[in-house]
Amino acid sequence: MTIIEKFLNGDPVALARIITHIENRGPETEKILATLYPKTGKAHTIGITGPPGAGKSTLVDKLCALFVKRGQSVGIIAVDPSSPFTGGALLGDRIRMQDLTQYESVFIRSMATRGSTGGLALATTEVIRTLDAFGKDVILVETVGVGQVELDVAETCDTTIVTLVPESGDSIQAMKAGLMEIADIFVVNKADRGGSQRVVSELNMMIDVKRHKSRRELPVMAVQAVNNIGIEELLLKIDSEYENLKSGDNFQKHRMKTIRYDILKTIEHRFKKRLIDEILPNNLLDEYVNKIYYGQGNPYDLAQSVVDNLK
Repeated sequence: MTIIEKFLNGDPVALARIITHIENRGPETEKILATLYPKTGKAHTIGITGPPGAGKSTLVDKLCALFVKRGQSVGIIAVDPSSPFTGGALLGDRIRMQDLTQYESVFIRSMATRGSTGGLALATTEVIRTLDAFGKDVILVETVGVGQVELDVAETCDTTIVTLVPESGDSIQAMKAGLMEIADIFVVNKADRGGSQRVVSELNMMIDVKRHKSRRELPVMAVQAVNNIGIEELLLKIDSEYENLKSGDNFQKHRMKTIRYDILKTIEHRFKKRLIDEILPNNLLDEYVNKIYYGQGNPYDLAQSVVDNLK
């Protein structure tokens, strides 16, 4: 049997091998993804993001247990930061989610930035599609931080949860980072700490205007994930948001938006690879850098000449 046949037969080893191909951008990656893509579009994808220390892994752990309890299979992608010194990922998420490994219906994969030569956002999105094609009912994507990767991943998820903690400044930072625009649900975790109600109130005030314009609930939830308090209520909100997405023509528009994203990101990756490998290899780039350094030209005219030569 080929790896695709094993994958389609539900072999988790084949699933893991295909994900490794995606991370390392193996030669067969896009051919495999092209075969699997028609089988995507059925899973409920949930992005969970927020600053480090917000308890996202614990939240994922508790939510996953509830999904499994009601008979759904779950895929978890934990996007780990890579060490700038060793290049290795800090796989703390895998350690915190060890209890989930007892469930056959749960597949957990940590992804490190160093392994994503096609761009972390692209690789993560392709792994989401792969888990979807594998037949997972729910896919939980945990990302660390509030950077461009998180914004990109949120573009491909059906529901985006922004997790914060009661410490002062988090809610303001979230607004500045653009998360106010992508969040479907806000979660203030570790709500047993002082100041949690203040953060909930601040967030509610911040998003009141958006609620009025979008005519959406945009709930703000206070939970204690480590104590399993408020998680069932959060799951009900997640279900409600997903049902609203599927009402009318919202879901069709959303799916078409994710397909558009897949097209543009794949084209962007191919152009970038061609630029680096063929059009502007390092030795030629070094020549241009040297010339500009000594006053011969500028980056803007150079960029235009490169674009003109593509025609």
